[in-house]
Amino acid sequence: MTENNDRENIAKHILPTSSNLLGLSFILLSFIKLSDFSAKTIIDEILGVVVILFLVSSVFSYASMRSRRRSDFFEKVADIIFFAGLISLTLIPIMIVFEIV
Repeated sequence: MTENNDRENIAKHILPTSSNLLGLSFILLSFIKLSDFSAKTIIDEILGVVVILFLVSSVFSYASMRSRRRSDFFEKVADIIFFAGLISLTLIPIMIVFEIV
């Protein structure tokens, strides 16, 4: 299997996963906004960043699949932003459980 096919397969996985996590982030953001959680301002700001990260990751992943010349670049950007979104999304439960905020 060539390197280009590997990247193409990664982009095809990033797009649906990123869009699913984008929806999950919107649900979590709505839940935090409706709750009386004491530290919701910090958490909802992080969730806002997470929403933006997953949206941008989805856009770059789609661009990677559609582009012929810059496919590799779009793929790498989508991968890095997706990973940053995963890390950011992981921070929220850690902050809630350990009451860091």
